[in-house]
Amino acid sequence: MDIKNNILETIGNTPLIKLNKITKDFPCTVLAKVDYFNPGNSIKDRMALKMIEVAEQEGKLKPGGTIIEGTSGNTGMGLALAACVKGYKCIFVTTDKQSKEKADILKAVGAEVIVCPTNVTPEDPQSYYSVAKRLAKEIPNSYHCNQYDNLANRLAHYESTGPEIWNQTDGKITHLVCTAGTGGTITGTAMYLKEKNPAIQIWAIDVYGSLLTKYFRTGEIDSNEVHPYISEGFGEDFVPLNYDMSVIDYFEQVTDKDGAVMARRIAKEEGLFCGYSAGSCLQGLIQLKDKLKKDDLVVCIFHDHGSRYVAKIYNDQWMMERGFLDVKTFKDIVSGRIHKKLITVQPSQTVANAAELMKKYDIEQIPIFSEGEPIGSVSENGLFQKIFSNPDIKHAPVDTVMERAFPVVAFDTPVERLGSLITKDNGAVLAKDEKGDYHIVTKYDVIQSLTK
Repeated sequence: MDIKNNILETIGNTPLIKLNKITKDFPCTVLAKVDYFNPGNSIKDRMALKMIEVAEQEGKLKPGGTIIEGTSGNTGMGLALAACVKGYKCIFVTTDKQSKEKADILKAVGAEVIVCPTNVTPEDPQSYYSVAKRLAKEIPNSYHCNQYDNLANRLAHYESTGPEIWNQTDGKITHLVCTAGTGGTITGTAMYLKEKNPAIQIWAIDVYGSLLTKYFRTGEIDSNEVHPYISEGFGEDFVPLNYDMSVIDYFEQVTDKDGAVMARRIAKEEGLFCGYSAGSCLQGLIQLKDKLKKDDLVVCIFHDHGSRYVAKIYNDQWMMERGFLDVKTFKDIVSGRIHKKLITVQPSQTVANAAELMKKYDIEQIPIFSEGEPIGSVSENGLFQKIFSNPDIKHAPVDTVMERAFPVVAFDTPVERLGSLITKDNGAVLAKDEKGDYHIVTKYDVIQSLTK
């Protein structure tokens, strides 16, 4: 029988999957090492377990102890799984830029989570680096893993990730592409692969706002390079000890937007529901496509699962608020119209008045307003049927023939959402702009926006 003794025995041996659609224009084959197949849904399971095992061997982590770590979430998950099996407590310190899902998942597996501000220097007492160090000194029988400077991090990838990729490609890999964060994954994997074949190219993908790229190119730690960025799980404002830049051949930077958009493309086009760093990794490779040749075999590391980012890069609202999602909205429709003034009628105006306005402005829907707010509507079809059956009704107030008020939505609602709100019985949607003025969008507006 093939039975695992515990969850930790399922770590590693993740699949190598060929990318087909996004890379169809590449001159060579591109493969993804999809490490969300690990039990904690990220590549960090590998190094988390290794750090604990080494600490146990060195006597730094004793039975009943407390594991303390600064983490963006994924390392914490790996440590928490190991702690569940081995009987340790966990306290994780993270930053306020990390997704809420990550913190919630850590709590679900029994960890205590402390959130610290992102935009402070590593030396600041409030930084998650500093808080983790302080807790390790204050709490008895605790062990601070310190994934950044703990060389068991890169050892895990030297012992597992590197050999797996080498064996899965029959030693034919020519390029490894990986985002650069703590340095453990890219350095450990690169060290193994370079031993097997020094000609293998190691390309590190970084984010704008991180100092790693300039450090690689110049050897200079330039704090002026550091500025806030949204990308999660990679990029640094210092240089962790896990790095050995001699095994890395090139650094490429990717914008927050391009990484997020590419992650969504990977999910939709390749069926791989990956995290932020996977999008940035593949985007970085696309930027370097001209460096590739026909017989190259490229392996990209896809670190973690998209479930950690459902409220961020996989949330349309979040993407639009940051200008990452190029979708048409209610605001775009209104901005593109020549006539932007909203035509309305008051409840006391007559049906004839409403019909005249429809004819004058060539419109089919008019909202009925009272004291500045919509209370109902009239439509060309509705008025036609009523006037046809009773011609005298044209002298009656419009509130006697009033239909339902049009739905009111946010001014930045996507056009696709508007389409689901406009039906046979509801011909338009209203929204307030930044000044508080109402605007209307009809089914014809939606059709025109989608056909332009």
